[in-house]
Amino acid sequence: MFTGIVQDTGVVVAVEDLTDEARRLRIRSAVVATGARPGESICVAGVCLTVVEPDGPEFGADVMKETLERSSLGLLGVGDRVNLETAMAVGDRFGGHIVSGHVDGRAELLERTDSEHWRVLRFALPVQLRRFVAEKGSITLDGVSLTVAEAGADWFTVSLIPTTLAETTLGAMVPGDLVNVEIDMLARYVQRLLEHQ
Repeated sequence: MFTGIVQDTGVVVAVEDLTDEARRLRIRSAVVATGARPGESICVAGVCLTVVEPDGPEFGADVMKETLERSSLGLLGVGDRVNLETAMAVGDRFGGHIVSGHVDGRAELLERTDSEHWRVLRFALPVQLRRFVAEKGSITLDGVSLTVAEAGADWFTVSLIPTTLAETTLGAMVPGDLVNVEIDMLARYVQRLLEHQ
């Protein structure tokens, strides 16, 4: 379980195809990787991955077909930056919202509007996720806990403060870029309950 409060941005230093349907990513991050142990969970660009090869300031994590197809991890190459967060420990401060690291889909950045103190990003809203995204509701984009500013029929916006722009990968996004989307966990379960009334 994660909170969506990014601890560091790591750099992909190697991508290895294990099979046609599996890949190993090696990521460097002095903050998150140092002290990582095999079997621990780390949220990488919003995706919960298991550490398989810790090595000082780097760690390896395997990505299977389902994750490669549903998330943007299959598009990563050497030199790409990713948001990182270690799993929340019991008793930690809970600064964001409940994030599982189970990505529901991807969204494309349509437009960014800069202001003196913030930036508004407008994303296309995938059809299968439209019923789950509500104005002022929680959403996770590439592992970052955010509030939906506006929700249209096929789009939504988020407003980013300077800290988020500087300390996550969202600040470097340009139209056409993709983010991993995790909808609010409560919305997911409410929908499931309504389907089986």
